[in-house]
Formats: sequence, structure tokens, C-alpha cells
Amino acid sequence: MKSPAQMLELIGRWAERGWLRELDRAFAIFLVERAPDANPLLILAAALASHQLGRGHVCLDLEATLADSRFALSLPPEGDSAKDAPELPGVLLDGIDLDAWRGVLNDPRLVSNGPGETPLVLAGRRLYLRRYWQYEREVRAGIDQRLQQGDALRAALPAAQLRQALDALFPKKPGAPADWQKLACALVAGNAFGIVTGGPGTGKTTTVVKLLALLQSLALGEGGRPLRIRLAAPTGKAAARLNESIAGAVQRLDLAGLANGEAARAAIPTEVTTLHRLLGSRPDSRQFRHHAGNPLALELLVVDEASMVDLEMMASLLAALPPRARLILLGDKDQLASVEAGAVLGELCSRAREGHYRPLTRDWLEAVTGEQIDPALLDAAGSDLDQAVAMLRHSHRFSADSGIGQLADAVNGGDIPALRQVWKAQHEDLARIVVDAQETRSLRDLVIDGGRGGDLFGPVGYAHYLRVVSGSRPADNAGQAELDAWARKVLEAHGQFQLLCALRRGPWGVEGLNTLIGELLQREGLIPTANGWFAGRPVLVTRNDYGLGLMNGDIGITLALPQSADDGSVRWVARVAFPAGDGTDAIRWILPSRLQAVETVFAMTVHKSQGSEFTHAALLLPDSLNPILTRELVYTGITRARKWFTLASTGRGWQVLEAATERRVQRASGLLDG
Repeated sequence: MKSPAQMLELIGRWAERGWLRELDRAFAIFLVERAPDANPLLILAAALASHQLGRGHVCLDLEATLADSRFALSLPPEGDSAKDAPELPGVLLDGIDLDAWRGVLNDPRLVSNGPGETPLVLAGRRLYLRRYWQYEREVRAGIDQRLQQGDALRAALPAAQLRQALDALFPKKPGAPADWQKLACALVAGNAFGIVTGGPGTGKTTTVVKLLALLQSLALGEGGRPLRIRLAAPTGKAAARLNESIAGAVQRLDLAGLANGEAARAAIPTEVTTLHRLLGSRPDSRQFRHHAGNPLALELLVVDEASMVDLEMMASLLAALPPRARLILLGDKDQLASVEAGAVLGELCSRAREGHYRPLTRDWLEAVTGEQIDPALLDAAGSDLDQAVAMLRHSHRFSADSGIGQLADAVNGGDIPALRQVWKAQHEDLARIVVDAQETRSLRDLVIDGGRGGDLFGPVGYAHYLRVVSGSRPADNAGQAELDAWARKVLEAHGQFQLLCALRRGPWGVEGLNTLIGELLQREGLIPTANGWFAGRPVLVTRNDYGLGLMNGDIGITLALPQSADDGSVRWVARVAFPAGDGTDAIRWILPSRLQAVETVFAMTVHKSQGSEFTHAALLLPDSLNPILTRELVYTGITRARKWFTLASTGRGWQVLEAATERRVQRASGLLDG
């Protein structure tokens, strides 16, 4: 047994090696200052609980850590080895069982089982930092409070009028299976909290637009006023995508059979904002202008790409909603969760595939939709939450013979035989290449021209957008409109291709690959240099910058703009072009010197790609299995592709793919407990 001082020394060595964050180390020091004689295993648990927050976990699962500390903690981290390393957490815990570890956490100065002021909270087998325990309770309370309004809402809906409106919005196709878009629309209409989940192309946006038309039509009946509705998404690019898709969907709606149809169309908002802008972010503060004491002025909020919403943001969002306001979440439950702590959507939708609808819910849905619900989806003991979650089950993006769709389904289902069969079928929209750290020819072919031809009639690479950068540059005397049009063309071309990685470090991580790809592109004459602010450099924002209006995950392209000198000559100066992020096609030009948190993004982690789609996406897998490689990561990487997907890997990549497909993300949380 180490002393507290020895434990702090060991935690310090882990932090120096990069295994833990300085924040984790500082938290351990704070606890020892508060309780100098605290049990060393309590200090260890606290440091690991803080470490887990940095990995996306809301808490430290004591039981999982004891069962397999390497996997539960990802220590040593990716790209590092235990050889010649400081003592591992698993070694310190050898011979300790759950009851014994919980016993040493029984220190009322530092740990409580709930209410109080202690910095740590122990709930069953989970150890929380108090703030995150509180967030979890607030999110659950906010959702439960809205779920309890469901019976009253359904009772207030005029069943005959609702059935007529739903039939008008979702005309029945003879012989078609159950229309889950229609069922989802009805289910969410009858709840103050609702979720519509489904994979790419299943029609989440279409469903919610028809839902909004339905609710506005009902609200406008008998001279009523329209609902105050807001639309939001976690990131600027997700907001821009929803803005574009929802505006088109509203215009395409056939509302001829809907009462007050055109008035309802006019009352559907098409402006989408980010959650930070909606809540009113404050520079250098975790607090927002809108909160329980200053709620948002709305009656219905729709949040798209909700898988990217972390626990803290969800707690802030629910706190800022008026008590009677409805909340609708849209997202793919099988995507990776947010980079920050919490996997809120995934947890809330964990039972969505099996339905768990009560007979009363089934009866009401069938009465107002005319659709039949499969008896396999019924569960008399279904929870209140189950009655508010609808899963869309048919993809309209990927046809039945789509290789991308079949590959995504096989990975999502953890079905290894199906995965192998998809590759054997040699689909035209799928490709596999083998890359080598020493011989870069195959990687060069992939990133230059997409690996197979390199034109817009086949997979594209980075050469396409870089040729737009150089070949479409406006004249020296070009006006702002021409420069903006050029930037839009470049940004659109850049979205044709993206190389995705699982890791940040190592030869197959983004840090090494961004350098290597820059050198390859320079060698081909596509960029003038691989360093500095060269024309064509793509950059990824890595931290929210509210002063510039840029959000984590936004992508800009460095371009050269003409600037007149005093002698009348024109010189070209670097500026970074970003989409405005407000749903318009405006361009925001930023001085490179003002960008304090950006990185080159020839290669991007799969996590950062969420909310984006690319005509051709390539996923590069490392040469060995890593705790970060899971089914959700591979599925998310595959589904970033619209038309073509390439799997790039080393000689062992196939085994890594199959092993990752068999592993699911297990984020420690107690959101659904109790």
C-alpha cells in the first residue's frame, strides 16, 4: 500500500508521460490537501474518475476497471507501451475486489452517496465528480418531467383530426410495410419529449418537417396562433446541413390535404442555429445567458445530430427550456457519441430497436395512423421513455444493392459473416487498399485521385479541390462577390473527399498522416509547401472561438486574396475561408493570425467527422487493435460516405476491422438507472 504522497508521485509520473492530464493530477493534489491521510486507493480512484471524463465517460466504473483496467481506462494510451513505464493502475489494484475498493471510498470528507458538498459521489459501482453526478440527475429529471406530460397531450389531441392530417402527410402505399416515418410522427406528436433515431437516409429530417407541419396545422385550427419553434444542432456545419435540407423539405411538402396547409408551411422555421448560439454562450465561461431563471422563448425545440450532444450541454439545454416546452431529438443512435463526456442519445435509445411499446401505446398509434405495429415490438413492462422513442428502419439513401449500406448494416449488427460477404460481392461503391509505412505509393494514389481514376465519375481525392484552388483563382481586380464565389467552389470541391483515421498518434494517426500527406501533395506540385499558411491548406477548428463565431469541428480553406499596395501593385495575402455557419451561403474570411486553435486536416479523426458527409470517404485503420477501435467508430466512418467508401489498412487491417466490429463502445454512466 502506497502512502498518499507516493500515490501523488506516481500520478505525477503518469501525467508527465501523457497518460493522465495535468487536470487529473491537480484534482488528486487538491484532494490530498483537503484530506492528507486519505486512503491512496481513494486518491487513485479520483484521478482515474477525472481521467475518464477526458475519455468521454461520465464516471469511473469501479467494477469494469477491476475486470479489465487496460480496456476500461485505455492505459497505456494509444501509441504508447507499458514497457519501461511507471506502475500500471491494474497492478495497484491487483487483489482488490469491488467491496474492498468501495470500502476505502467511504471517506465523508471527500465522498458521499449523493446530496452534499463532497467533491466525489459514489453511486453503486460508479464514482463521479460531483458536477457530473448533478448533470446526470438534472438530465434525467428534465426528461422525466416531460414524459409525464404525455398522457395529457395525447388526450388533448383530436384523434379524428390527427388521423386525417397524418393520412394527408403520409399517403398509404398499397402493400407497403409499416410506415415508421408516420408512426414516429404520431409518437412524437403525443409526447413533450421525443426521439426520432435512424441511420443515414432513413428520413429523420423529412419526418420532423412533416411533424412540424402537423403541429402547426393543429395549433392554427379554430383561429389559434402558431407554435414558437426553434431548430438547433451541436456544430456549425451540422446546423448548416440541417438548414439546407430542412428548407428544401419544407418547400417540397405536399400540404394540399392538410387543414391550414399553406399557413402551416409558412409557420415552419427554416433557420437553424448552433446550441451555443441558441443558449447564448459567454466568452471564457461555462455559463449561458439562458438558464432556468432566464428560459428560452419557445414552445418546441428540435435538436438535430443529437448523438453529438454531451451530458453537460444536455443539462444546460433542459434547464433553459420552459417547463411546458417540448423537446425533440433527432440522430443516429449507432454513431459515435460526443467527444465530451456522456453518450446521451445512445443511452436513451439503447432499447429502440426492440421497441418495448406498451399495448396502450400500440392501440393509440394504430388508431391515429392506420399502421400495424409488429407484435415483436410490444412489451407490457416498457418504460415511459420507450414510449417516446421511434426508430426509422428503412434507408432511402442506400439502395438494397448498395455496398456502403450493406457494409454499414453488417458492422452495425456485429455480423462478421455478413461483413465478409459484402467484400466478396465486389460492389462498385466499395474499395480496399493496403498501405505501407515505408512504401507510400498506394496512399499517394488514394489521397491524390481517390485510388481509382480520380474524376467526378469515380472516387475523387484531394487533387480535385486543389486544382479548383489554383485553376479558378479570380483576377487581381476581382470584387468580393467573385472571391466569395471562388471560396464556395473550393469548399464544395473539398467536401468531395476526406481521409478519416481512428487515432491521433502513431504512423496511422492524424498527426503523422497530415505531415506525410502534405509532403506527398507538395511532391506532386499540388501545394507550394507543406508548412505554414500555404494556399489550399485545409484547417480544422479544434476549440470553440465565440469571438470569431467559429465552432469546434468547423473546416476552412486557406486562400490568397488580392490586396492593393501603396504603389498600385497587387499582392496576394493569406486568408482562411469558412462557411458562415448560419445556413446561408455567405463566406467568412479570417486572418490566419487570429486562428489560435486550428490544425491541418488532410487527415481527420472519425470523431471530428461527425455531422459531415463526403462524396468519397476513406477510413484508414491502424495495424493493431486499440481500445478506441469499436463498432461505432467503424460504422460512423463508413456512413460519412455518400457515393464511395474506401477501407485503407495495413496487411493486418482485415483482422483489426473484424475485431473492432465485435466491440461496442461502453461509456460508464448511470443515466438510465433508477
